[in-house]
Amino acid sequence: MDAAARSKVFPGAAEALFDLDDGAQIAVGGFGLCGNPEALIRAIAASGKRRLTIVSNNCGNQGKGLAVLLQQHQVARVICSFVGGNPDLEQQMLAGEVAVELNPQGTLAERLRAGGAGIPAFYTPTGAGTVVAEGKDVREFGGRPCVLETALRPDFAIVRAAVGDPLGNLRFYRTARNFNPLAAMAGKVTIAEVDRLVGVGELDPDEIHLPGIFVQRIIHVPEHANIIEFRTTRPR
Repeated sequence: MDAAARSKVFPGAAEALFDLDDGAQIAVGGFGLCGNPEALIRAIAASGKRRLTIVSNNCGNQGKGLAVLLQQHQVARVICSFVGGNPDLEQQMLAGEVAVELNPQGTLAERLRAGGAGIPAFYTPTGAGTVVAEGKDVREFGGRPCVLETALRPDFAIVRAAVGDPLGNLRFYRTARNFNPLAAMAGKVTIAEVDRLVGVGELDPDEIHLPGIFVQRIIHVPEHANIIEFRTTRPR
């Protein structure tokens, strides 16, 4: 089969999300507003799908990023590490409109990684003796209490990368890598939006941060609104 036949490229975000349904669980790459798949988030907002569960470090910030889904009341549940700085999530959580499951950040990352690696659950000392451990199995390993955490295997993952090829191989840009590879690994269907789309074989294997086996669909988004990644120092 030639490269064209194996291409995972879709013409746009809406087309790549053709099978998104109400009630879906979606893992979203990004940290704060850095490395967010903005085009795919806008397409989900435009789709009007509701009762979504979002797996994200902080589910948007200051009305941007994933916050647009909260503003349109499309989200029923959020699995995240941080609520502060997101007034939309704070207000809907306190009003009982959105259920929030808080995870220690490292635990959230490991739950995604475990999902991608086929590991159903793992023990971690993080959260032992706190509310994080309530209702979970706790065992001692090496004299330390550890909490049983389950893997995350969301229906979809949406991520953003700097460079990708038609087979789904991705390279991220510096700190914009953040949660993107972990979310991509965990998703049953992973959709990547890339700033630059190159031909098959143009990416040096040593430059690939995430192999295409974890990516089912890809879209080219050459123009992004740069909402956070900008120069804050004077040019030399």
